Amino acid sequence: MKKEYILEGLTCANCAGKIERDVKKITGVENVTLNLMTTTLALDKKDDNGLDMAIEEIVHKYEPDVAVFSKNTYQEGPTSRLKDNRILFQLIFGAVFFIIAVLVNRQASVSDGIKLAIFILSYAILGGNVLLKAIRNIFKGQVFDENFLMSIATVGAFLIGDFAEAVAVMLFYQIGELFQDTAVKRSKKSITELMDIRPDYANVKVGNQLNKVKPETLKIGDIIVVKAGEKVSLDGVVIEGESLLDTKALTGESVPRKVKAGDNVLSGCINQNGVLTIEVTKTFGDSTVAKIIDLVENASSKKAPTEKFITKFSRYYTPVVVIGATLLAVIPPLFLGGEWSDWLNRGLIFLVISCPCALVVSIPLGFFGGIGGASKHGILVKGSHYLEALNNVDTIVFDKTGTLTEGVFEVTSIQTRDGFTDEQLIEYAAKAEALSNHPIAMSIKKAYGKEIDHNILDAYEEISGHGISVNVDGKTVLAGNEKLLQKHHVAYLPNEETGTVVYIAVDKVFAGVIVISDKIKKDSVEAIQLLKSKGIQKTVMLTGDNKVIAERIAKELSLDEVYSELLPADKVAIVEKLEAEEVGNGKLAFVGDGINDAPVLARADIGIAMGGLGSDAAIEAADIVLMTDEPSKLAKAIDIAGFTKMIVWQNIVFALGIKAIFLTLGAFGIATMWEAVFADVGVSVLAILNATRVIRYK
Repeated sequence: MKKEYILEGLTCANCAGKIERDVKKITGVENVTLNLMTTTLALDKKDDNGLDMAIEEIVHKYEPDVAVFSKNTYQEGPTSRLKDNRILFQLIFGAVFFIIAVLVNRQASVSDGIKLAIFILSYAILGGNVLLKAIRNIFKGQVFDENFLMSIATVGAFLIGDFAEAVAVMLFYQIGELFQDTAVKRSKKSITELMDIRPDYANVKVGNQLNKVKPETLKIGDIIVVKAGEKVSLDGVVIEGESLLDTKALTGESVPRKVKAGDNVLSGCINQNGVLTIEVTKTFGDSTVAKIIDLVENASSKKAPTEKFITKFSRYYTPVVVIGATLLAVIPPLFLGGEWSDWLNRGLIFLVISCPCALVVSIPLGFFGGIGGASKHGILVKGSHYLEALNNVDTIVFDKTGTLTEGVFEVTSIQTRDGFTDEQLIEYAAKAEALSNHPIAMSIKKAYGKEIDHNILDAYEEISGHGISVNVDGKTVLAGNEKLLQKHHVAYLPNEETGTVVYIAVDKVFAGVIVISDKIKKDSVEAIQLLKSKGIQKTVMLTGDNKVIAERIAKELSLDEVYSELLPADKVAIVEKLEAEEVGNGKLAFVGDGINDAPVLARADIGIAMGGLGSDAAIEAADIVLMTDEPSKLAKAIDIAGFTKMIVWQNIVFALGIKAIFLTLGAFGIATMWEAVFADVGVSVLAILNATRVIRYK
């Protein structure tokens, strides 16, 4: 049983990691993921006896002010806003008392006791909550966190007489924390707005009345009406009306799509002008909009290696720095001499600088921004792991039909043998393909143009990679490729025409061939050129078509390799062979759209499904989904992955570099507490702002 919770007001990445780690320890709990960007905690558990209470206890152990809600019953409340207002008032009052303390400190007539009391009061207002958290966490065995570091550093400053510095450090720390929380929230809001495709309501038609209901309450077969300016609430078929649909939120395409009666429409699109009457074909849970939202919201559960490294690094980094600060404060005065207070001050500065917040917040935010930015372009990435892996792709394998070609087949040639007419050949072929939804079958049935009585069909057998065998009015009809006729020992004449050739035999007598052609997509040539310009070393095409057709298309697209006349199992074997040839960190991506591609999509390092017209099975098995059937979107995905990687590594180098510099300056007594605060919260804010650039990537 899957359970999801909203942790309203959670902004601390460090605390999120600890909460996730503790929830994993609950007996019977599996597959725990905490998405900081959506503040959603998801897990699997056989029963939920006492689970809500256990989750709330763990969350409040680290974040007492965070409210815990079940996602099913959650309604956005004022908790987070009230928390922000409280922190703002706390900062204002604390700053006022700090200024008073500084002014009073200059008055010789005021006693030292009163001066100290005002400093302590301002410190209590500004840092009381930090100090209490640190004490509470120590008793819970959680020592090395930012609250502990700031508490030790500022209390230590009080002990050595640096009252003003102690309060100032806490003031600027709290200001930095507020800026950091605000930056994270705005980033999350920007990403959420990108995915603002969830319909609020649906107009369901009951008789002559329209009732406004929640999309979740509708079922397959219900009739809904979508007025101008409204979102299409569920996937369906237009049964009345004509309009233009804005599909930008789903596909990234700015050009509206025209729809009329008989056309399929996807939930999340916006109706621009006319009124559409739609018959629902999928419930809300299975609809396009629900799947997209689910994919993006759960993307952070598949973390990139860089994210995992930073999480692990921060766990060991803080204790090491605390030990280093202790040694810095104790060892030099014992062996080198000098004032104890001076070396203690250096150790405290060391502690302030050491907080790893810049990394643990900005790195996941960078990847999540990349995923959100990709969705804006109609590219759905199921996890930062796959976004990072795109940077290492050097081999891309394409399925042909529906991926590089239109997948729209038409009968272009009919050649009969003696005793059969064109009409008879098409009729036999159409009846043989009557139960198939394959594009080739659909084109033959379209060319036949008549209703087919399924009662006259018997002993229907679809032979994978060969074709179909069926009894039609007592006659055994074979329709498929050359392998099918060879399998049944039927003598035939090979056909060398360009296109997909369907061989027809009736009662083991060769009746003729039907040639069906498929067009190369408009942007396929551009896509291959773009990919090669981005460093892709090998482009490969796999197809079940004959060698002549496959090689012609491969030549036209300038592909490096082509494999033809393949069965579905052959595609998996070839992908495995190509993966075995990869060197170092090189990755192989497979791009496909059909149901037969699902096994290959799952087997490849990165499976990429063409989602617009692709099958549900292919989309489910894929790691990345291109919502439009444009292979050139793959080049855009690689661009976004590259930009995300650049931002992430900028933040890693910047954060660690600045901290290394200031840790060195602090150790030599050059850096003061003021510089230390910048090296902590200042770097965090700058890294977060840098991470938000990914969201705005064009």
